[in-house]
Amino acid sequence: MNRYIKNFLHRGMLFGGFGPIIVGIVYFILSKTVDGFTLSGGEVMISIISTYLLAFLHAGASVFNQIEHWSPLRSLLCHFTTLYLAYVLTYTANSWIPFEPLFLLIFTGAFILTYLAIYLTVALIIKTTERRLNSAVKGD
Repeated sequence: MNRYIKNFLHRGMLFGGFGPIIVGIVYFILSKTVDGFTLSGGEVMISIISTYLLAFLHAGASVFNQIEHWSPLRSLLCHFTTLYLAYVLTYTANSWIPFEPLFLLIFTGAFILTYLAIYLTVALIIKTTERRLNSAVKGD
């Protein structure tokens, strides 16, 4: 099996369980703060499965940035697409956002802005660290 596929699956299995734990914590908080908050068995099942898959895909997708023979743009697009689809499908499956064009457009805009903010922050940190390390190696 391709080492990148193995890494994807390994990371997904390591971190996939955090999705249901987080949704369980959120639902517990809601049950304590919102009067009459209840969920059906089907809603609980969908939330557990969908958040596991979301966390699995989120963790596994980080492997796209490590495929040496891919261009940075290809890695970015695969990572972005995987995360976007995982989030939008999870949010709509759980009715956290309505499956309506306006809401999907707003979600997409917020997702793109958030993704870019995180990407640019990480890129800036990496560049700054790279400059410091290169400076230290050169003895500046």
